Amino acid sequence: MKKYLFITLITITIFSTVTISCTDDFVDRPIEYSIDSENYFNSKSDYDNALIAAYDLLQTTYLNALLGEIASDNTLAGGESQSDTPGFQQIDDMIHTPVNSNLKNLWDWMFAGVQRTNYILEFKDKTDFEGKNQVIGEARFLRAYYHFELVKWFGGIPLKGDARFSSGDDKIIPRSSVSEVYASIEADLIFASENLSATAAQKGRATKGAALALLGKAYLYQNKYPQAASTLESLITTSSYSLVSDYNSIFENAGENGPESVFEVQYTDVEGAGFGCLQCSEGNVAVGFSGPRNYSGDLFTSGFSFNVPTQKVVNAFEAGDSREAVAILDIEAWAAATGATFGKGYEHTGFFNRKYIPRKRRADAQGDLNLTNPNNYRAIRYADVLLMAAEAYNRGGIDDAKARGYLNQVRRRAFGDLNHDISSSGPALTDFILAERRVELVGEGHRFFDLVRTGKAAQEITGFTINKNELFPIPIEEIQFANGNWQQNPGY
Repeated sequence: MKKYLFITLITITIFSTVTISCTDDFVDRPIEYSIDSENYFNSKSDYDNALIAAYDLLQTTYLNALLGEIASDNTLAGGESQSDTPGFQQIDDMIHTPVNSNLKNLWDWMFAGVQRTNYILEFKDKTDFEGKNQVIGEARFLRAYYHFELVKWFGGIPLKGDARFSSGDDKIIPRSSVSEVYASIEADLIFASENLSATAAQKGRATKGAALALLGKAYLYQNKYPQAASTLESLITTSSYSLVSDYNSIFENAGENGPESVFEVQYTDVEGAGFGCLQCSEGNVAVGFSGPRNYSGDLFTSGFSFNVPTQKVVNAFEAGDSREAVAILDIEAWAAATGATFGKGYEHTGFFNRKYIPRKRRADAQGDLNLTNPNNYRAIRYADVLLMAAEAYNRGGIDDAKARGYLNQVRRRAFGDLNHDISSSGPALTDFILAERRVELVGEGHRFFDLVRTGKAAQEITGFTINKNELFPIPIEEIQFANGNWQQNPGY
């Protein structure tokens, strides 16, 4: 059993406007009270327990990674039929509206994470103890992480500083601008990078390196190339992260939290889960959703056949690229070679996301096995850091030689030689870097946002409408609760 940062829900009852129940909402309606939350935070253990609750919402980001692929040109929604999980199908076809239960879940779950971090930060000065800056640094890292997800998906969002949202705030607190949200993210991550330890006390907890990586990414998403380059460079030159030689090992259980892992979301199968509360699962729900239907055979197990890779992304791999066999499972070829059998779902392409596909497990795994897969999500890998740094140096016109060096580190692992090194400069080098991001990170939820931020989404994603689909709609319920205080995103 993984002895990482698994969530002990004994701390749940301490929250008021932040309940840990299965009804987490942007602002919980109605507010539930059990213990007076205003009298909490009297000891280090109180802060530690609240921090555990703030980490808990990371496990709901399975949805973010899944939809980040489905919204892109990497995968199709799939599933059992055209009516299976309509929210997924609509996002895949770029016909989603403010009435979309999956987008509502994403909004609610990320704001629940914000709310739990704000609870800690609201009372950050109440009690002193040794190591307090580490706790506050982790809380601010987590708030930045949740804010970054929200601003990527929805644009400007309401901010309340170091205070919890209360019922009615949606009617009086405006949506902050995108630049204001990023300013908050930057401030949180700068504090975190200056106060977090370089090594985690428990696997899965935020570190200095994770804060620097996310800060560099936030700069890159704003086209702040000099800041992104210097931040990522400091991480590269001062940390102990490295590329592992065996790309396949990254995505097996033995490769979790390894030398290439800058930040991982931890999952476990020691508790059961059900469809009535997917956000309650301690397992990686996306893994079961991405497996082949009715599978019988070696190594893998069945899933729901969502998130099926397209022929287009398979064709993106160059001949000799070892990553293709790791990222893409050609189910027809696998069945022919091993004797496995499987069923075909909706939009069957013959391919599955092998990085995050259900593996055979121990016999005593709990609950619905499709919902409790223990595969960690590799949220930030060192290869991603290298490619982000390469992009910042190149697109910022700072140092193409350094950009090529970082790009070619990633390519040398993929091909096992120096013969595939890139020697281009300028815009041609940019294209190589972005193409490398696609094949290195396929199946990990980044493609849609890479296309949007580089202005390439309309030419690559069928149905994408410029000046609309760069953002997703604010859920209709939130617009209605705001009662005119928040404007819907353009085009919705």
